This record gives sequence, C-alpha cells and structure tokens, in this order.
Amino acid sequence: MSTEPLKLIVGLGNPGPQYRFNRHNVGVWFLQAICQQYQGELRPESRFHGETGRVHIDGQDIRLLFPTTFMNRSGLSVAALCHYFDITPAQMLVAYDEIDFPVGTTRLKAGGGHGGHNGIRDIINALGGERGFYRLRIGVGHPGDKSKVANYVLSNPGKDDSIQIEHDLDQALRVLPVAASGLWNKAMLELHSQSAPPGE
Repeated sequence: MSTEPLKLIVGLGNPGPQYRFNRHNVGVWFLQAICQQYQGELRPESRFHGETGRVHIDGQDIRLLFPTTFMNRSGLSVAALCHYFDITPAQMLVAYDEIDFPVGTTRLKAGGGHGGHNGIRDIINALGGERGFYRLRIGVGHPGDKSKVANYVLSNPGKDDSIQIEHDLDQALRVLPVAASGLWNKAMLELHSQSAPPGE
C-alpha cells in the first residue's frame, strides 16, 4: 500500500435519529469525534448523497463523509465524492463497526475484502471492485449466532460497551494525525499496541 496522505475519511452508518446510537453507526460516531476534536461540522450535501465536512489534521486538508443512503448503498455516496474531488482509494479511510472484534479492539487495515459488511461491500462494488482503501474496524462484538447479527448491529450497546467504544474512538483519534500524514504502518503499530486485548 502507498504512503499517501489522507484526503477523505468516511464514517458508515444509517441516517435518522432511530439509528443514531446503534452499533452499526459507530463509524459516524468516529466522524463526530473528529469534528469535535478539530472544529469540523457535517452538513447535508445532496450531490454526494450524504453529510460532508472538512478539517485540518496535522497540516492535511481532509474531507469527511457520512453517506446518508442507508448502509447497503454507501458506495453511491463514496463514489460520487471521490470522483468529484479526484480522490483515490489509497487516500481514503473508512470507519465502520466490526462484529468479528470484541468491544475494546480497534484495528487499522490496509485493503482487503468486505468481510460480510454490507457498507464495505457496496463501496467496493461502486469503486469498480477497488479494495485498496484503508479501514478503521471498530469492535462491537458478536451476538453469538449469525441469525441474530442484523438485529444486534441495529440495536444500541449497553452502558459499559458504549463507554468502552468511546474510549476506543479516543485511541483512534490519537493516532489519526500519524495516519493522516501517510505513516500508516506507524499508525497501525501505535493503535494496535493501545487496543490489544489481554494476552495478545
């Protein structure tokens, strides 16, 4: 993977107040944390089918995007913005909920498949099969049964898990300036050492 600086951070989730605190919306929580830290604001932008903003992180001018197309159409929004501003996948970070990680584990990843995540699947399809974007995988845990996953991610985490997820997002924020400048391996090492579960 390249070491290009970031130009876009995407936070995945569903629009509407009924989804705001769902596990499926932790990617949007991350965008909101960035806005709070770097004095940004998300505003509706119809041509990009979402809410957009801009922040400066460690000297980098970075766009923020929350696709408001619902999760399984996230690619429509991402492709529209990337094409308009000529942003390549290697300049993009997508933050989303990861059911294969327990709460308390957050990982940066370079490229790869969709892992069953409908938002990531749609982005890959909308970008013509291009998988070479970075991901911030925010652990939300697994309900234990595949048949329960849909209801699980569309429900709110309990108080303890919510507090832990907020802490996980804070850790990701700490390494964001490193990632924004293109030092991905360094950012990964720093984040993964912070959020490693016991025994890892």
